Amino acid sequence: MPITKSELIDHVADKLRLPKARAEQIVDTIFDSMVAALKQGDGIEIRGFGSFTVREYKGYEGRNPRTGEAVKVQQKRLPFFKVGKELRERVNDGRRGDKPAESTP
Repeated sequence: MPITKSELIDHVADKLRLPKARAEQIVDTIFDSMVAALKQGDGIEIRGFGSFTVREYKGYEGRNPRTGEAVKVQQKRLPFFKVGKELRERVNDGRRGDKPAESTP
């Protein structure tokens, strides 16, 4: 189950022993700063965590799946996240996908 923004605020408040209102300001400031950077086309790199970039997609002609009618899809910009090596390893408890090393007696 995903963590919600309010749960994140609760965690920050507990971890830093702050009032929830102050923790909410901190979380909102971080998110607002990230959104502003992405809107300007800047990337965000958080070492050990990952990077956020904006990818641009050209418009195209699609189809309404219900009616089969042709629909024009406008060009768009979408945020893209690429996970960092350290986060990937931490999520996988240090496993790399390799076969486990055999131990010798």
